[in-house]
Amino acid sequence: MSGGVDSSVSAYLLKEAGLKVTGATMCLGIKETSRQKPACCGPQAIEDAKRVCRKLKIPHYVMDFSKDLEKNVVDKFVKEYLNGKTPNPCVDCNRTLKFEILLKKALSLGFDFLATGHYARIEKKGKSHVLKKAKDIKKDQSYFLYPIKKDALKSILFPLGGLTKIKVRKIARDIGLPVAEKPQSQDICFIPEKNYHRFLSARLEKEISQGEILTLKGEVLGTHKGTTFYTIGQRGGLGVGYRHPLYVLSIDAQKNRLVVGEKKDLNSKGLLATELNLLVGDLPKKVFAKIRYNQKEAKCTIFRDKEKIKVIFKEPQEAVTPGQSVVFYDKDVVLGGGVIEKAIQPACRQAGEE
Repeated sequence: MSGGVDSSVSAYLLKEAGLKVTGATMCLGIKETSRQKPACCGPQAIEDAKRVCRKLKIPHYVMDFSKDLEKNVVDKFVKEYLNGKTPNPCVDCNRTLKFEILLKKALSLGFDFLATGHYARIEKKGKSHVLKKAKDIKKDQSYFLYPIKKDALKSILFPLGGLTKIKVRKIARDIGLPVAEKPQSQDICFIPEKNYHRFLSARLEKEISQGEILTLKGEVLGTHKGTTFYTIGQRGGLGVGYRHPLYVLSIDAQKNRLVVGEKKDLNSKGLLATELNLLVGDLPKKVFAKIRYNQKEAKCTIFRDKEKIKVIFKEPQEAVTPGQSVVFYDKDVVLGGGVIEKAIQPACRQAGEE
């Protein structure tokens, strides 16, 4: 229970269904700041979860996951940025903290299921279980849930999978939950005020250095502040003028340089992905893939080579970003996904070459 309306209503629905429910909140060592939206696992969130559990008359426990967050999420987040990639810490949190460490802890304590307030569905199909999109497509969070291990699906519940956010808010108001109107937290919990620069600078002070900003033809346009402060597709913040708007096309952390170009140069015909997690036995040859949470799925053909997957899109995709996740779908079923290792360009795009 994060102290938000979604997990709170989930607990209520499970109790109403006749299950014996216990609330558990992960303490991640997050300090509150002056941010307008509350941190999902900060001190205030823990107190809100306690208040909800008192209202629902269920036990509530706080579990210290601060070291797990640091080891499995924050350290990787910093390392990936140092390597010129743009990681997704919410995916890594689900991969390790929620649906591995917390799930194992819950099962070891004798509980039958771990339930969360995610908008997604798990359905039994034959002898196995499948992960599916939520009924409310606008709130669907299945993209972030693909790293759940296939064998773990049978022990997970998503009570909100068939509901809309509007309905969830109404339920919370009707039963008088103290968090019924609480705003949703969308920021990364361990980065105060969404200030990536300050956070990364504090962690990597001695490893950040300025470098060259180049065009595809190798023309030096200026100097960047450090590759860790940029991401693929970024426009602005480059500090250089040019005859047309410039976008970050690639980040070369080893050579400490950015390659920039026009918007059309952001298109990629495919990608390579690693750190695979498949939720079905065999992947179809042709699937739909999503390369970021808010993007529409794209038709593609996939080629698997042991622990890697090559994806070729039917139509070029913009700003394929190493470090982000690619998730595969068959209609509303999540087939699995992986972490983008690199984009496959339609033509050679190395700086200094035509």
